[in-house]
Amino acid sequence: MHDDHNIHEVSAKILINVAHPAMQHVMRLHAPAIAKTAQPGQFVHIQVAKGPYLRRPISLMLCDPIKGTIDILFKVVGEGTRLLAAKKAGEALQLCGPIGVAFSITDTSRRYLCIGGGVGIPPMIFAADRIVAAGARPIVFAGSEVPFPFALASSNFLLPGIPAQAMMTIQSLEARNIPCRLASNNSELFGCHAGYVADLAALWLAALPPQALQEVTILSCGPFPMLQAVAALGLRFDVPTFVSLEEYMACGIGACAGCVVETHEHDGTHYRRVCVDGPVFDATVLRW
Repeated sequence: MHDDHNIHEVSAKILINVAHPAMQHVMRLHAPAIAKTAQPGQFVHIQVAKGPYLRRPISLMLCDPIKGTIDILFKVVGEGTRLLAAKKAGEALQLCGPIGVAFSITDTSRRYLCIGGGVGIPPMIFAADRIVAAGARPIVFAGSEVPFPFALASSNFLLPGIPAQAMMTIQSLEARNIPCRLASNNSELFGCHAGYVADLAALWLAALPPQALQEVTILSCGPFPMLQAVAALGLRFDVPTFVSLEEYMACGIGACAGCVVETHEHDGTHYRRVCVDGPVFDATVLRW
């Protein structure tokens, strides 16, 4: 469970707000208290404007505890995110965080397969960054139907099972020696695997020798159909699988129970709050 005492309510100064294609935005905020303790899979709850607007939960993409900064990626999908996108560098945002149960990445003997889709890519970048820092081995597969909001490059990593035409990677991951490949059903996105990201991950898993497969743990975040496919992937290859759910939230701190999901655990059926009992769950306890 999450310790509510670690949640900070802060006024965070916007350092940058960069617009990308398809109404995607990358924002960096100065929030030292949050950056100091945040872990991959957690999120911040942002007050987008004064008035009748609910806070918006946005997952963390990177945290720099030394500089005191946090990076987030969001897409404009409604009035709240439109207001957030209009914010300028120098303005301040009220936010609470870090909130939620993080991914467990403490076992450095594991090979962490990070699968992200759309605005579910940021937690995978954060996880990969921390996995490398811990001395373990991540690999990232990212899927999007719109242009990726990152600088891309051709990868120098050779990955078993991955088609030669799927050669593009996220440049910042390549620079940190993190293998990555991209997938899309958008034929205009060059260098991506033509199809779903879970299918791309399946090609890599199927090419691993049995001993290497036994060392893999899957971490994933993205839209429900993608997570459904990833959960099936975990069962197919008998690999531990943990998913971060995307859910509408009101309070974001567990008080309203508006983001409840049904889980089936060893001691029976439960109704867990995504905001504080999650957003990260063992994929096997969820009803798909």
